[in-house]
Amino acid sequence: MAKTTKKRIRKNFETGRVYVNAGWNNTIVTLTDPEGNVLSWSSPGKNGFKGARQSTPYAGQVSAEQVAETAQLYGMKSVVVYVKGMGPARDQTIRGLINGGLSVTSIASLSRVPHGGCRAKKVRKV
Repeated sequence: MAKTTKKRIRKNFETGRVYVNAGWNNTIVTLTDPEGNVLSWSSPGKNGFKGARQSTPYAGQVSAEQVAETAQLYGMKSVVVYVKGMGPARDQTIRGLINGGLSVTSIASLSRVPHGGCRAKKVRKV
């Protein structure tokens, strides 16, 4: 006899949050509801990019477009974007959200900036 499963009800949200973690080697885009509960996430590795291509701006844009597509399934029209890190895909990821059909209400930077802080790494001599 087949086991009956309960169908998962998908909630609709007018607005949401998108967290962009833009590192030098990868970019992770996370979609949350207004309370901060994770609904979906995407990264270049999940979209077929491997190795050095993960750190490209285009890879970040593709990940953002996938998150925007998922956000529309939840009924989201606008999002607030929180960007963390100084990676190369930082700006292109926001453009990917806009290309995906979302309106960006505001953009906030959560990047940590030292005030004096620890001694910096030595400069590479190539």
